[in-house]
Amino acid sequence: VQLVESGGGLVQPGGSLRLSCAASGFTFSRYGMSWYRQAPGKEREWITDITSLGGSTNYADSVKGRFTISRDNAKNTVYLQMNNLKPEDTAVYYCKAKLLAYWGQGTQVTVSS
Repeated sequence: VQLVESGGGLVQPGGSLRLSCAASGFTFSRYGMSWYRQAPGKEREWITDITSLGGSTNYADSVKGRFTISRDNAKNTVYLQMNNLKPEDTAVYYCKAKLLAYWGQGTQVTVSS
């Protein structure tokens, strides 16, 4: 199993980023997928997930209305569109297949002016 996150970077408050997570080594279309994040000095927290076929999504209150999770099963990729970013969104962002105990290396998102 391999999960490779990308798309992070430095962005000003109010800006947007789109993260990608390329998956391999398992049947991607059979698994729900999640995004987590870990800010400095804090525990890793769940922020959103999507069902295997993309029919249902869930969001943490902290990102609801600003972040959108989506997936392309033909490309074995899950995305996280992040809009109206705030300094408190600064963290390393990780994707994870639900029910599988594998993590990628994460991608750093820094929101700062």
